[in-house]
Amino acid sequence: MQTLTVNLGERSYPIHVGANTLDSVGESLQQAGLRGKVAIVSNPTVAQLYLDPVHDALSASGFEVAPILLPDGEEHKNLKSLATIYDGLVKARLERKSGIIALGGGVIGDLAGFAAATYLRGVPYVQLPTTLLAQVDSSVGGKTAVNHDSGKNLIGAFYQPKLVLIDVTVLRTLPRRELVAGLAEVIKYGIIEDPELFHLLEDKIERLLGLDQELLIKVIATCCTIKARVVEQDEREDDYRAALNFGHTIGHALEAATGYHQFLHGEAVGVGMAKATAISLQQGFCDRKSFERAIQLIKKAGLPIELPSSISITNLLQGMEVDKKAAAGKISL
Repeated sequence: MQTLTVNLGERSYPIHVGANTLDSVGESLQQAGLRGKVAIVSNPTVAQLYLDPVHDALSASGFEVAPILLPDGEEHKNLKSLATIYDGLVKARLERKSGIIALGGGVIGDLAGFAAATYLRGVPYVQLPTTLLAQVDSSVGGKTAVNHDSGKNLIGAFYQPKLVLIDVTVLRTLPRRELVAGLAEVIKYGIIEDPELFHLLEDKIERLLGLDQELLIKVIATCCTIKARVVEQDEREDDYRAALNFGHTIGHALEAATGYHQFLHGEAVGVGMAKATAISLQQGFCDRKSFERAIQLIKKAGLPIELPSSISITNLLQGMEVDKKAAAGKISL
């Protein structure tokens, strides 16, 4: 197991990356300072696979567990689902020192994190990400949010977890489409920050898709290290952290324009990265060889690079104009 730390003073926390780490979730929560009662927020798909073993491991370590299940899918990342979590927390009588566990992908992580940030004005929470996308990106950094009909993640808070526990073995049960979607965020890190990672992906992306355990641990730890370093420099996205949104301005608008039904988040980011790189090429900021390598890798991963013909450019631009990174009424890429 590899352990790294997000260094944020008194709000610092560890990220553990390894195989079968869920088996020791009880001990990990104790080391993070949690005691007593915890709520596990998940969805039926993930719960069917992992709720019982996580529940048993926590119970064996003396935790009282209250499961809260939400519908599966990005379209349910909204205030209604948030209210369901609050109802479950109140029913379980969670107190300020009780904890919330996010057991699932990015949607569950964002919802559980936002609930933790706001219930009783803040309770501890832990990320147990079960998708590649959540493991390399959304579980780290403290961004929590729900969507609004006008745009993605417009309502939220910066709130850091107490612990991120990543178990690569859970990816064996992940549908291939979800696995491919997660690669979008991995490719993003290679493009914006780490040429060595980009080279590795060019050479070994098939091994990643084949779930090579040693390679997965290495790549996920590398992505988390990059994310941690950026968050340490700019926790609240005042400046440099915006680089982590490469491909997301167009990607988020695409998700909203299609009602969060047609594209997985990573798929939309794949299109967004391709289009942002094309714009960069047109503007003279990116040379053609770099553009071609980026596009080739996105395609090699199995991600889309084109906007569907059914999408209105007007609707897409409207979505981009309400993006969180827009400033003075101008779209920011």
